[in-house]
Order: sequence, then structure tokens, then C-alpha cells
Amino acid sequence: MSRVDEFPPGERRIVQAGRRSIGVFRVGDSFYAINNYCPHQGGPLCLGRTKPWVSSTGPGDYAMAEQEALVACPWHGWEYDLATGQSFLGPGEPPARTYEVSVEASGTDAAPVASGTGPPTGGRQPGPFVAETFPVHVEDAYVVVDTSPRAQAAGTPGGER
Repeated sequence: MSRVDEFPPGERRIVQAGRRSIGVFRVGDSFYAINNYCPHQGGPLCLGRTKPWVSSTGPGDYAMAEQEALVACPWHGWEYDLATGQSFLGPGEPPARTYEVSVEASGTDAAPVASGTGPPTGGRQPGPFVAETFPVHVEDAYVVVDTSPRAQAAGTPGGER
């Protein structure tokens, strides 16, 4: 666990939760937790660079989002959305299990993280890989990652990595 006031925006921490290695990222006032395992070939995903979404309406025209919302695996550069774990590369492989992210203060109910209704994909088509993400909560000024199982979406494999 980390105190929120000791976890500035733009920073990441890699923590152990049992046998899992999990990267916790703070983007603005939102927290994201993602499995430190790249579904592509098992690289240390959370050691990679973070980058913003880039969108384009045509050649020579592009816009970059203000917040960094993607992490690129340092082994092969495959990018994953921090909020959903979705990759936009690599056809033919099954996705990894994902989790919702929420923030809660001590003594209150969990609320969804203010991360928008969906990623600004900029016309990208989702690939088959999805990195495992975990719920993140704030309790008494500490950042807490919840690794308990949750129900799977239809067609999503539920195995551990």
C-alpha cells in the first residue's frame, strides 16, 4: 500500500500481491492497476514507457491526448490501455482477464474512476490481447489494489497468468 500523498501523478509502483506482480499507475487523479505480465510473450509490461493516445483525421494531422493512458511492453513495444488492458496489436491470441478500476475513500462506497466512457482509440481496431488489470481503491489516504476474482465477461478466458 502507498499513501496517496506519496504517490504523485505520473508515477508508477510495482507491487507484489501473492505470486502476482502488479503495476499501479497514477494518471492525473485516476489510479490504474495492470498485471506486470505482457500477454504477447510474458515481458515485464509495467517497466515499459507510458504514452498518450494519438488520433488522426488524415495524413499530417494528429492530436495527442493530455494524459498518458497506454503502457508499451519493453520487450516488443506492444501497447496496452491502462484502463482496460486492451492491446491493438497481434491477431490470433486470446485476451487476458481484466478488472474494473474504482476509487473509494474510507467509509464510503466504491465509485468508478473518472477515466471517461471509453478509450479514444483514434480509429485503431482492438487486437486479441488484453492485459490483466485490477481494481484500485483509496482507503484512509492509502492506495489499495484488489486482486480478488470477479465475474468474467462472456467469451473471456479466466485463467491466471
